[in-house]
Amino acid sequence: MAGIGRGWIGQSLGALALALLAGCNNSPYPHGAERENTLYMAFAERSPRYLDPTSSYTAPESTYTYEITEPPYGYHPLKRPYTLIPRAASELAKPYFLDAQGRRLPDDAPDEQIAQAVYDIPIRAGLKWAPHPAFATDAAGHYRYHHLRPGELGDKRSPFEFDHLGTREVVAEDFVYALKRHASPRIEAPVAAVFSEHVLGLRDYMALLKRESDKQLAGLPENLADKPFLDLRRWPLAGAEAVNDHLLRIRLKGRYPQWQYWLATAFVSAIPWEVDAFYSQPGMAANSLTWNQWPVGSGPFMMTEYVQDRRHVMSRNPNYRVETYPCDGSPGDAEAGLLADCGKRVPFVDKIVATNVKEKVPIKELFKQGYLDLPEMDRADWGVNLAVDRDDSDDVHAFFEQRGFQLPMATDISNWYLGFNWLDPVIGKGDTPEQQRRNRALRQAISIAIDWEEGYGRIFRDKGGDAAQGPIPPGVFGSKEGQPGEYNPVTHRLVNGKPVRRPIEDALQLMVEAGYPGGRDAKTDKPLVLNYDFQRVITPELKAENDWMVRQFAKLGIQLDIRATDFNQFQEKILKGKHQIFWWGWFADYPDAENFLFLLYGPNSKSLHEGENTANYASPEFDRLYRKLQSLEDGPEKAAVMAQMNDIARQDAPWAWGYWSYSGLAFQRWVHNGKPGVVVRDRARWLRVDVDERARSIAAWNRPVWWPLLALAAGALAVLFATRRAWRAREAATALAPVAKGAR
Repeated sequence: MAGIGRGWIGQSLGALALALLAGCNNSPYPHGAERENTLYMAFAERSPRYLDPTSSYTAPESTYTYEITEPPYGYHPLKRPYTLIPRAASELAKPYFLDAQGRRLPDDAPDEQIAQAVYDIPIRAGLKWAPHPAFATDAAGHYRYHHLRPGELGDKRSPFEFDHLGTREVVAEDFVYALKRHASPRIEAPVAAVFSEHVLGLRDYMALLKRESDKQLAGLPENLADKPFLDLRRWPLAGAEAVNDHLLRIRLKGRYPQWQYWLATAFVSAIPWEVDAFYSQPGMAANSLTWNQWPVGSGPFMMTEYVQDRRHVMSRNPNYRVETYPCDGSPGDAEAGLLADCGKRVPFVDKIVATNVKEKVPIKELFKQGYLDLPEMDRADWGVNLAVDRDDSDDVHAFFEQRGFQLPMATDISNWYLGFNWLDPVIGKGDTPEQQRRNRALRQAISIAIDWEEGYGRIFRDKGGDAAQGPIPPGVFGSKEGQPGEYNPVTHRLVNGKPVRRPIEDALQLMVEAGYPGGRDAKTDKPLVLNYDFQRVITPELKAENDWMVRQFAKLGIQLDIRATDFNQFQEKILKGKHQIFWWGWFADYPDAENFLFLLYGPNSKSLHEGENTANYASPEFDRLYRKLQSLEDGPEKAAVMAQMNDIARQDAPWAWGYWSYSGLAFQRWVHNGKPGVVVRDRARWLRVDVDERARSIAAWNRPVWWPLLALAAGALAVLFATRRAWRAREAATALAPVAKGAR
């Protein structure tokens, strides 16, 4: 028995020691993870809704789509102004022009003579798709997994659970297939309306695919998750052709200079028909085997782990082409150490691990402890946020300097604004001329009342920026934002040559014109209540911003009802047109004013056409000028058209223009080659991590504080010894008891 007692105490001490040692490790990752060639970051929202490159159009999604898939073009990671470079293409293509008879025209031909602009894009030879079961073939060359029988899929939930993976070369036909997918009625394609205006025959192709899809689905349940494969190879598209395996020809209707920028978006990334066919089989959607969880591309990384709303892992694509880090950049890049990796092969890291951390404060703390190499890949405000923290006090500044946090910052082409749904009867366009006048006055009043200079210039400096005077960002051709004497006459007036927000009395007068004096309906005397659809769940740090917004509306006597959801639910709401007033931001896809003005183009309506005009704004004159703008090269005529569009939008006020946000990134000192750039979405392949420096720093920054543990251990030992002494005394008393009884 005594041996059992000693063993129990020994086991207890051993368990206590293990518990104490475990308590010393505050890392969210397995032991030794800091020494792996992995980039660690967080994501604060739910998992991305769309990773299908045809559908994906939000910043959190771009973190994955632009690393996994490859459009023909991309952007130089260092050069500013932004400079296009080849990605899947071997070189940039200059368009040539044809008249209605197909005859070649000179480059300076007038627009009215140009029937087609033709892009002949050379595709790199030797590009390979990342390994995937959709490409796996048997000895006879037949696809192994394109005709799975019922039950054969089993419980597989990852492409890497299949026994065989395969690949093939990326060819020009894969880019043709990608353009065709924008016409499919089965895929949410947010830029289909834009592309159909330019790509020859795409609008007719939409109607064709609608008919073919309806025929194929006749008699099947409407809610069928795995619809039969609609093989787009069966029908040619006039505007896209594979001349040969390595030459892609795209035909546009007339001159459209901005097409070169669309060629740098994931919307034009190659799509293999085999993967479409694979994912359309019964049971795939139920097992989360779709493009939106497991995209396939020829880029530097591939998705290798997907745990919904918890963790995503991208790993190096073993089939990725040879690519090297640039040896040139912008002035100052060499001095900043951004050219030190000149000529080295990329990507530098083997894996990218994104972990869900729902709130900002925990993300900050993990970054300060060294457990995140950068907070979030897609957010351009983390550097601004942390810079505000750094400048809070001398002690905090010294702490940041000692740890060597890198917070590069620049002014960039991105904005945040408050939008009004044009389809809403109260805040939107209005059904009659009188209602249109009243609704416009209401929108203008709100636009005056929201003091962006106060909110995001002085209060919320961690998300700060410069108040916007219209929809065209500074830093692109034709923009007058920030120039002397430039202001929005609806919301501002000039005082000593500087724009100053109009007094609230002007907004209150507009409320009278709108029929809501003092915030009450002039006919019914009921208070005006407006709904504010916010695209995030309200966390403590977001509550202050929303409370501030409520106060802005209260200046006019308007009650603002906040309807906050997560981002995926918000997307559902705006697609159905159920929103009223909403918070939205835009990171430019390309450095041209069109990329912001198209957010107000009528045929690009979000709720009506699944485009990116989230306000569903529609103005015949604005739309006419927009179509004219699209054929103009940078020059005086283009600048004049932009100014006209700016004036129309200011008067109609479909947005309260918000602010142009500062772009700032945050990196640990062991992360190299980070530079802000909102249109550079494929940043991860350029980043290099010094894992030895990371391991040393994490060990130094997270040294355990032993004395509380030692005190706990001493207390536990005292309890154990007291327990052992009591146990031994009880055992001794039990052994003597029978002797005493026998003596009687």
